[in-house]
Amino acid sequence: MRPGTTVRWRRRVGRWRRAGCAALITGAVVFPLSGAARPQIPAPAPAVLAAPTAATLEETYAANRANAERAARMAADHGDHDRAAADRSLADRSRRLLAFDGRGAGLVIEVLGDLARADRVAVLVPGSDTGIDTYGRFRAAALALHRQLVAEAPAGTRTAVVAWLGYATPGTVSTTVVTTDRADGAAPGLRDLVADLRRVTGPDTRLSLLCHSYGSVVCARAAHGLAVSDIALVGSPGTGSDTAAGLHTEARIWAGRGADDWVEHVPHVGVGLFGTTVGFGTDPVSPDFGARVFDAGDGGHSDYFDTGSRSLTNLARIVLGQTTEVTHG
Repeated sequence: MRPGTTVRWRRRVGRWRRAGCAALITGAVVFPLSGAARPQIPAPAPAVLAAPTAATLEETYAANRANAERAARMAADHGDHDRAAADRSLADRSRRLLAFDGRGAGLVIEVLGDLARADRVAVLVPGSDTGIDTYGRFRAAALALHRQLVAEAPAGTRTAVVAWLGYATPGTVSTTVVTTDRADGAAPGLRDLVADLRRVTGPDTRLSLLCHSYGSVVCARAAHGLAVSDIALVGSPGTGSDTAAGLHTEARIWAGRGADDWVEHVPHVGVGLFGTTVGFGTDPVSPDFGARVFDAGDGGHSDYFDTGSRSLTNLARIVLGQTTEVTHG
């Protein structure tokens, strides 16, 4: 094999894969696709708790861990050992769960770090196909971000990350992933989370939203007047708004996309169809949108939080308020 042949082949396969993923998403507009419905796994209703405060955080964490443990037993009795294992992991005494709901695909809000004492808090908002069964990969991104923040924070600056799986994410290949419907339904929950974080941390703590893929649509729908300092759109297909100014927020709006991210090939259009809007409009990394574009490196759609990546370095700088050190795309 000639030198460079393997590299050229990998790049060609990567282009085919990116184009194929984009075609699948675009095709979902015209040809609705959905996987077989997952059998319903029995789980208890979520714990009924008062809104958290700094004084009640540990009680909140404990109550949600106990609920996850009950969910694990019910899933095991039902014969779903994979879900039982996922629930059991969430029930571990080391986990800090602000919320847990084991029903259906599941909802989880988890804290990494000391939330009550944090000066800087990042809220990580996931995209499609994220649920309890796939939560491990989402948490891995949150852990990588937290490690980066701890390593890079100036002396005396305390940080925390909130992994917010607080909505029913759409399937990657489905009609729901190309409309704002799920995001519209999720936005109030994200706004409630920010209010809860403000209650726990106080007004001086700076909050940032890091919004991946379809999660950027959720953040955009929640952005109006939201008390956060920065909103970073990561691998975004669009927001449903034509411009950053159209989000009606005082937060700084950032956008970044990796050079190998297939979402680049998703058409940036917004079309009225069957009573809803299909597509999300202007590309967030384009000059027309008006975001601060940061360098997201050469990675693909799932690589933004890889340790050592330019995207993770820049996202940590955004959270820490080191905006002059963010490298631009």
